[in-house]
Amino acid sequence: MLSDLQIAQSAKVTPIQDIASHLGLDTFQIENYGHYKAKILLNTLKQTKKTSGKLVLVTAMSPTPAGEGKTTTTVGLGDALHHIGKKSILCLREPSLGPVFGMKGGAAGGGYAQVVPMEDINLHFTGDFNAIQLANNLLAALIDNHIHHGNTLDFDVRRITWKRVLDMNDRALRQITVGLGGVINGFPRQDGFDIVVASEVMAIFCLASSLADLKKRLGHIVVGYNRSQKPITCAQLNAHGAMTVLLKTAFNPNLVQTLEHTPALIHGGPFANIAHGCSSVIATQTGLSLADYVITEAGFGADLGAEKFIDIKCRKANLHPSVAVLVATVRALKFHGGVAVENLNMENTEAVSKGLSNLERHVHNIRNHYGLPCVIALNHFVSDTAKEVDVVRKKMQSQDLAVIESRHWAEGGKGAEELARKVVELCESNAPSSKYVYELSLPLWDKIKCVATKIYGAADITASAKIRQEIQSLQDTGYAHYPVCIAKTQYSFSVDAASKGAPSGHIVDIREIRLSAGAEFIVVVCGDVMTMPGLPKVPAAYKIDIDEDGTILGLF
Repeated sequence: MLSDLQIAQSAKVTPIQDIASHLGLDTFQIENYGHYKAKILLNTLKQTKKTSGKLVLVTAMSPTPAGEGKTTTTVGLGDALHHIGKKSILCLREPSLGPVFGMKGGAAGGGYAQVVPMEDINLHFTGDFNAIQLANNLLAALIDNHIHHGNTLDFDVRRITWKRVLDMNDRALRQITVGLGGVINGFPRQDGFDIVVASEVMAIFCLASSLADLKKRLGHIVVGYNRSQKPITCAQLNAHGAMTVLLKTAFNPNLVQTLEHTPALIHGGPFANIAHGCSSVIATQTGLSLADYVITEAGFGADLGAEKFIDIKCRKANLHPSVAVLVATVRALKFHGGVAVENLNMENTEAVSKGLSNLERHVHNIRNHYGLPCVIALNHFVSDTAKEVDVVRKKMQSQDLAVIESRHWAEGGKGAEELARKVVELCESNAPSSKYVYELSLPLWDKIKCVATKIYGAADITASAKIRQEIQSLQDTGYAHYPVCIAKTQYSFSVDAASKGAPSGHIVDIREIRLSAGAEFIVVVCGDVMTMPGLPKVPAAYKIDIDEDGTILGLF
């Protein structure tokens, strides 16, 4: 059996100008990055007044170490829509090098439902993440430089909140000390690194609606506090102009294609467990102006990516999705039913039945709290048995919910045609949703509690006196109207990664609060989730190599 990489390397890829032409774009509206990648030039793109485009969200049940194939399903659905005569486009996130060289792998799909060129997309791509990293770290350098040259803004070096970033998992950089080495190297202080996908610059990049909006948001970043505990912004350092210059080219959406030549916009890439988990607003808006169906995904399970997609991205950008596709697998259901990873390929209908509690919780949230019609895409694996699939169908049918077994991994778009027809049916028969989990007028504490109790099934939230004071301070100083972006484990509805199924009655403990004034949300760090991940004992990097002809090996 061919690997994902071998399938991608053997594909016949269409020149990118032909893909652009299919979307109605001419050669002056794109900038080629080689033969098979391009950026759509926003300053030349004539936005149409068409409002009939449908926005389809692909989300998933709580992820497992076995993998559920959410991106693969997104790609397969996009291809399947083309199969049935619909003009579709994909909007996906860019992969981070952290998971590429770490444990999770890439984010270009798999099997015969992939976006290509797969190696380029997973390795540097068009340099967007590098631009975001540089813009973030330019601001960090300007902060320390300002302090070194007199500190006219009166920075309290104990209250600098801006961290440096790196697009790699590196636990050794979580907490560091800078400024050592004498007078010429600045003032020693405690600092640290986040991964690029957790940075506020990444969030701003993905939520900005224009270049002017990008610059404005960058200027609003709060980088620290003075000795009177007043916030100091990026604009006060006069850094936002230069940062925008670094991001100017990156801000144009990236155009690639699937193995079946469906257009795909891959742009931005915040993680959903530590950030807001959605591709860029500008790519989604561009897609809606170019196609009838825009298929996008939100990171991890529907408790994380989908909630933030609705409460942050859609609310901020005035986007209104029409339907949610909830990806599930028999293997994941067995895992949430208590089966160990090494035994997931063995038939176990009892575990499937038990694990359905996780899927049902996500369905409930999508229907009742996000206000979206839902279809279950049961991503097929060869180990699935008819009895196991029947358990899922019968349970979901009792809730008037379609379960469609999708075989896009092995068959490409043809294997997801039934799913595509159901998506079209739901889009045509339902009005787009404008429902949110909480109202922005609620106090910050109540917004966090709404997400925890409604979406996670928690009994309550808790925090130390220090964290409560910080939340109240943000409430009192002009940030009460911001949405909340909760950072927690992706593996459970609770903050305990080992708690499977659909736990209820647990307590969500708030460990840290971060203000993202440019992104216009409050980051709420819960449990042991890290904004700078570490590498596993056996990183994926050990398997990646290149031969003397330049062919990449071992990349999934």
